[in-house]
Formats: sequence, structure tokens, C-alpha cells
Amino acid sequence: MQLSKSRRIRSTPYSRRVDQAGAKAFTVYNHMLLPTLFESLEADYWHLCEHVQVWDVSVERQVELRGPDAARLAQLMTPRDLSKIDLLQGKYAPICNADGFILNDPIVIKLAEDRFWISIADSDVKFFAAGLAQGYGLDVEVFEPDVFPLAVQGPKAEELTARIFGESVRSTGFFRGEMLEFRGSKFYVARSGWSKQGGFEIYLDNPGLAEPLWDALFEAGEDLHVRAGCPHGVERLEAGLLSYGNDMDEFDTPFECGLDSYLNLNAEIESLSLPALRDKANNRRRKLVGLAFSQALDLAANTNQVGGIDIIENGRCIGEIRSQTWSYRFQKQLAFAMLPIDYIEQNSGIKIDGQHSDFHPIPFDTSQL
Repeated sequence: MQLSKSRRIRSTPYSRRVDQAGAKAFTVYNHMLLPTLFESLEADYWHLCEHVQVWDVSVERQVELRGPDAARLAQLMTPRDLSKIDLLQGKYAPICNADGFILNDPIVIKLAEDRFWISIADSDVKFFAAGLAQGYGLDVEVFEPDVFPLAVQGPKAEELTARIFGESVRSTGFFRGEMLEFRGSKFYVARSGWSKQGGFEIYLDNPGLAEPLWDALFEAGEDLHVRAGCPHGVERLEAGLLSYGNDMDEFDTPFECGLDSYLNLNAEIESLSLPALRDKANNRRRKLVGLAFSQALDLAANTNQVGGIDIIENGRCIGEIRSQTWSYRFQKQLAFAMLPIDYIEQNSGIKIDGQHSDFHPIPFDTSQL
């Protein structure tokens, strides 16, 4: 199967290096190419968990809000209180519509009092932001800047990043960043990334330095066994990292997805979704839970038309598996499933494909796996 490229599916400033590194598969994310496989699924997994990888995550687009009303617009978009966000700090902040449903789950980064980046998952947030700005008559520009994040992930990521940007990165807190120099240009470098192995993201805004930065990381990390990689589906399920468009979408609320701690229901803030979410707080009907089975599941016949996997009990669909994978570390089949709360409360677990699983929290309590 081949992917036909066009202006609607953009490559990145790192694409040539990614190809040279041997990428074997891609997906499309935010209208851009995202590599998904290099050596093999298992080899990529263990390398990420043991060494350090460089990821082209240019698909992590930035929606920039710039102008006197930038902070107001950012707050309108999320029910999380952003009033105390520090300069160069990022906050995980679900974006919700007026009915309280999730449109995206980005990191909101404060670059200045009048300038924010919304570092988005896979949905067109720019248009939502622009619509709110126009509807509320806000004095703010909304646009997608030429920013191409490069992630350095794995247990040796701090050492490699420090070799390129200096020792100050070692004291950088989680979701905190600094403007650091590389070849005469300064980039926002933050301790963040879509894995639990630890690492940094470099927000490159000078495409001409993309390949020099990539090459510098590989030259500096040769003794660290650095190699190209990508966000890993097995590792992220083990870590309990949710994927927008897979585990949740515009038909789910933050409550159903376990994101309660990122909502400030009692805050005195101007947020489009807060009135609806306050009403929904005591009317929860579904919940995303973790499942763990001792053997792989055979669920091909249950795959529905939109890509999920129906959970059938006594001839009736009672829920849906949103994501699943075989865990190399725990030697179990892990899954995230959306189920009715009354079913969860009335049962100690669930039986699928002849196998039983207890209901697990997300992220998983690894001592129970």
C-alpha cells in the first residue's frame, strides 16, 4: 500500500533524514506525514525504553494566538484555569466546545503575555480558535506558524539534549522550557514528549536548521546508541497516554475520559465549555477503563465501521474497545475501553473472547498487571 503525496499531505523539514533513517511506515496526522515504524514494532519499543531516539513530530502543529486578547482566547477554549500559567510553561489543557465535548487535548504554552502556542493533537483547532475570535470580537491573530518540533525521547534523552543545548536543560521542570541557542538561533526547548521514558521537545522555527540539528543530535549521541524513532503505540498504552481520535473524540466528555483533574469547574474564568461541564459533572454515564488479558484477543469480526471494536455481550453491544496492543513488558494484551458506568459498578470485570479482565485505572497500576 502506498501513500500518495500532495500539498494536502505535507512533508517536513526532517523528511529526507527520516527516509534515510529507514522509516518503513507512515500515517497522516494534522495533514502531515508521521513515521510509525523503523526496524520493527518490538525492536523500536525496546530501543526507546533503553536508549534514546530522535522523533520527527512536526505533525504536532502549533496554533499561535498573538495580540492583546490572546490570553482571553486561550482561556475561552479550555475549562482548565490558565490564569497562573508562567512564562515558557506548558499546561495540558483539554479544549471543549459549548456542549462540553472534547475537540482536542493540547499543551498550551505561554511565550509572552500576548502570545500563546496551542500545541495540538490531530484535529483542526485553528478554525475553532479563529471562529471564537471573530464571534467574540477579540483583538488577536490566529495562525499556524512555521514551527517543526523534534522530540528527543528515552532514558538517555537528557544527556543527549544537554550535549547540544547545554547543562541548563538538566534543571528544566516537566512542561517547562527555555529559549536555547543552536547555531545562532534560539528555540523553545521543553521537557515534554509523548512517552513516559522522559525527554525533550525542540520547537524549531528555522527550517533551514532542521537537517543540521538532526545531524548534530546523531553525531553527539553515537555513544548513546541514538537512532530515529517515533511515538510508539505499545509504550503509550502501557503508560496510559491517551490518543485523541482513538481513545476519545468530539463525542466524549473529559469526565468520561478520566480528565477531571484538568478541569477547574469552580474557577472564576471565562471558558466556553464550563457551564455545560458543570451540568454534566453529576451525570456521568460512561467511563474509559483499562483492560488487561493474559492472551492476545481475536476481535477482527467485532471491528465496526468507524474503526473501533464493539464489545458484545449476550448479543448486545455494551461498549467499545478504543485502543489495544500486546505489551512486550507485561506480556499481556492491554486495551482502553469505553463502558457504561452502571456496568462497571455491577461487575468486577469483563469477559471478552473467552478471557477475563478486571477493570483497571488509566494509567495502569503496574503492580496489578
